[in-house]
Amino acid sequence: MSFHFVYILECKDGTLYTGYAKDLEKRILAHNTLDTGAKYTKARRPVKLKYSEKYKSLGKALRREYAIKKLTRAEKLALIGSAA
Repeated sequence: MSFHFVYILECKDGTLYTGYAKDLEKRILAHNTLDTGAKYTKARRPVKLKYSEKYKSLGKALRREYAIKKLTRAEKLALIGSAA
């Protein structure tokens, strides 16, 4: 069974980036080293994983990614803090 991940990265400049991936480790590597990482994170490397959630359903993962992207910075930081 494959899983789907929603994640929050902290960029070098302190900003937060939210994304989706099927292979979380590979995606973070892409954000940090490859041209296949997001345009936003390319200019803000290195990035660090601060939070992730795992889903069995692609639809649920994408809905959750969308919901997290709508959160304020303070709400995202609270979410990150709640997982610590």
